[in-house]
Amino acid sequence: MQAEQEDHKTDLELTHGGLHPLFSYPDGDVVLGSKDRVLFRVHSFTLKTTSGWFRAMYTLPQRGATAMDPETIYVDEDAQTLEGLLRMVCGLPIPRLDSWDVIEPILHAAEKYDMPGPMSIVRALVVTPPLLSDPLRLYAMACRYSWQDEAMMASRYTLTLNLHSPEHRATLQKLGTDALLNLFQLHRTRRETLRNRLDDPPFVNDTGDTSCSNCGSLVDYHTWRELKYVIIMEMDGRPLGDTVVNPGLLEWPAARACWSAKCINCDRVLYDKTLTMRVIRECIEQLPTTIEWVSELFNP
Repeated sequence: MQAEQEDHKTDLELTHGGLHPLFSYPDGDVVLGSKDRVLFRVHSFTLKTTSGWFRAMYTLPQRGATAMDPETIYVDEDAQTLEGLLRMVCGLPIPRLDSWDVIEPILHAAEKYDMPGPMSIVRALVVTPPLLSDPLRLYAMACRYSWQDEAMMASRYTLTLNLHSPEHRATLQKLGTDALLNLFQLHRTRRETLRNRLDDPPFVNDTGDTSCSNCGSLVDYHTWRELKYVIIMEMDGRPLGDTVVNPGLLEWPAARACWSAKCINCDRVLYDKTLTMRVIRECIEQLPTTIEWVSELFNP
């Protein structure tokens, strides 16, 4: 297969003189050369009307390139990136943009050449399912370009992630300080708010001597204390909290021990399982779900 691909590439170069087959306009007056030696012959008018960078360049004195003698400009982008960018500005069908490894170079090139058209196309696509599967990269990209709605949506999707996992380190390093701190603050706030709420009524207070509501004898609420610890640890690793109620409060050993705990004097069950689970679910649903957006902090 690799040999066939190499043969095809050679035939393409021989046939088109190194020109990309989609960008070999005979009347094109400018040739863009990618860093991997693929040429794109296009019209300078297209570049001037879609790119602030090229528009500024063409205000400078030029040598008078024509279709018979086009000007050649070599750029830093590879052929795949340049093709995606030119497809967008030339009105051709856009390539499949379902991978951050494809999208990020196009976005960086669009930013470099001041091309708002391609950036708006990519912005519309970044919230589609293939790209939402990596919410941290979406969050980093949205913060870089001050895309508020996308950044807030991405921050919500990151609640399924443990930001302390080594696998996320490389992406987190791309974030600016404020964007990074805001994301960590969202995750921490959810955990700590729930921790504090579990000490308020109708939950029992396990910090001092307490008595059975039925017979009045002293009760040790250690099973509730242990369950709270497990809940908070789960929220630390997955701040979304969707796994706390189900399966957590149904299957965790600490949960089963809590629901089966009884007063040693009157044999009454200490905890109302149904009420406790309902209130914990309500508490989680009331937690903040997105970062707080402050425009001044996210401007590039």
